[in-house]
Amino acid sequence: MTLTDGSSTRTAAPFKRQKAASSLVGDAWRRLRRNRAAVISLIFLTILVSVAALAPVLGFQPPLTQDLSRMNEGPSRDHLLGTDELGRDMLSRLVYGAQVSLLVGLVVQIATALIGTLLGLIAGYYGGLVDTVIMRLVDTMYAFPQFLFAVFMAAILPPSVWSILAVHVLVGWPWNARVTRGCVLSLKETDFVTASRVVGASNWRIMFRHILPNAIAPLLVGASFGIAGAIISESAISFLGLGFEDEPSWGKFHNQALSAGGGFYWWLATFPGLAIFMTVFAYNLLGEAIRDALDPRLRGVQ
Repeated sequence: MTLTDGSSTRTAAPFKRQKAASSLVGDAWRRLRRNRAAVISLIFLTILVSVAALAPVLGFQPPLTQDLSRMNEGPSRDHLLGTDELGRDMLSRLVYGAQVSLLVGLVVQIATALIGTLLGLIAGYYGGLVDTVIMRLVDTMYAFPQFLFAVFMAAILPPSVWSILAVHVLVGWPWNARVTRGCVLSLKETDFVTASRVVGASNWRIMFRHILPNAIAPLLVGASFGIAGAIISESAISFLGLGFEDEPSWGKFHNQALSAGGGFYWWLATFPGLAIFMTVFAYNLLGEAIRDALDPRLRGVQ
């Protein structure tokens, strides 16, 4: 039965919009679950994060514990992934190194998303001089090769976790700002934003309540790829000897393998390399799956 009076129509419309939004999210989740690569990636990353976070509870020995009587031993029953030049267990160092790499990737993406999304919202919504100033700053950052700029900043800053995080946030936020600005420019003149202005909604309410939720999809996809990129960048900087001073890092392991003679002690570089490859590959597969799941053109295809 159809209700035709005005009051019934006004109460039914929000319900329909809410139901449509719920259907969109549910449809994206169903398509994501049907993607085997995404499911395998999620399982792998969940196990990796859990093992890294619970390393002391699971009985992994401290990564700096040395046994000079067992230096540069290959994989064995006592040391499944061998030992390094100071007799430290490589499996324990890989697990603790995962804490550093995953922390860098996660914190960098959260910080770059907060800074870049906020600046992109302001630039796209207000336009004019504000937009010009913010986007010229973005263009200035893009004028420098990102990795070389990150290496330069890492070289002049003291070696620490905070220095690495600051370097990656500095080179990472412009992408979020540019993508967010583009989404805002395509949304701020739509009917629902105009209606919000008419009823007296504030600019900040319009930006964060109406525009940002509709621009979140490309940011989610970019965050997944960005975590993988941050892990690779941190590993490369650590490989060059500009990363952390004492903390174990997957990139630093390759630097140590090179100085110890990687051709003879193959396990020093092979296992950290596999850890980087598998983690980055999983994040990339997950990013592609999220992109496909959120693409409205694929609704009903899978």
